[in-house]
Amino acid sequence: MRIGIAGTQTTELVAKSIKEILSDAGFESFYFKNNSKVTMADLVIVLGGDRGVRNYFHSALDADTPVLGVSESESNGVLAQIELKEFHTYLNRIKKQDYVIEDVPRIGVKIDGKSTYPVLNDVAVFTSKSATLMEHILRINGEDVWHDSSDGIIISTPTGSSAYSMSAGGPIIFQAANVFGIISVNSLDITRRPIIVSDNSIIEIDEISSRLHCDVVLDGIDRLKINSKLEATRFTPPARIIRMKADSTAISALANKVKLAEELLAMPPSSKLLLKILEYEGSMTQKELASKTLLPDRTVRLAMKHLMDKGYIKRKVSMQDARQKIYEIAKLK
Repeated sequence: MRIGIAGTQTTELVAKSIKEILSDAGFESFYFKNNSKVTMADLVIVLGGDRGVRNYFHSALDADTPVLGVSESESNGVLAQIELKEFHTYLNRIKKQDYVIEDVPRIGVKIDGKSTYPVLNDVAVFTSKSATLMEHILRINGEDVWHDSSDGIIISTPTGSSAYSMSAGGPIIFQAANVFGIISVNSLDITRRPIIVSDNSIIEIDEISSRLHCDVVLDGIDRLKINSKLEATRFTPPARIIRMKADSTAISALANKVKLAEELLAMPPSSKLLLKILEYEGSMTQKELASKTLLPDRTVRLAMKHLMDKGYIKRKVSMQDARQKIYEIAKLK
């Protein structure tokens, strides 16, 4: 078995460690930074936790090779269940191919008729400035469903339903469900509720308008300007994710997220924002968090102290620079 090692969010030191573990166990492996060599592998190990797996599948369009996500830190991951420190315990199962490969849906996205990369979690449309109303029409399979004024709209996969979508009041969708969730964020219509549609649906967000320009947000990472129309459909092929742990583990992780969402309601807005940034972006320094959130340094320090006191995040030494401290989401028990 030939194993590829990928991960733009990790250091070469970690990749070298994985390669040495595989070599000692008799595996042939190679490290790559783009997907040109993916066809040479029978299995790909993607480093960087859930974020690393998402980023990998943004560019892996013909994703036939199964992926095992590995997190360098304690993992609450949905896509990357395995922690680096326990990776060696799974080598025999990898050798015997004693695992389940799950087809995880992706959403294909067109912005004003132009295709972008597919997303694993969600695609959203918001104005360029928060808390600014945006008008839009939601159309499913050619039929108008609503004409709404809201802060924005989110289209989520089952994987993404426990991320940004859940924070906006969307439903939690189990992985086996062949559906997408659609959530209007802070609609002026107080009767507006999230809806669930078949993942075979053609979803259009049309006639988008606001006093400011609007952006499409892809998996919480990239913001691309949109003029009028977004189209979302199921992307083929799906992401092929290797599951080493039982379904009950994924359900347990989901239950922890539900508990966290309930506790989020009582948190200060700055703490909520930092937690969401760390969930999407992975480990970051205090300076990086301040830059990403645009919050004052003092506000960031106070929010981080609040989250650390509550046990939601933890601080550790950076593997890239021992002089720096980085912060990451703690493993929820």
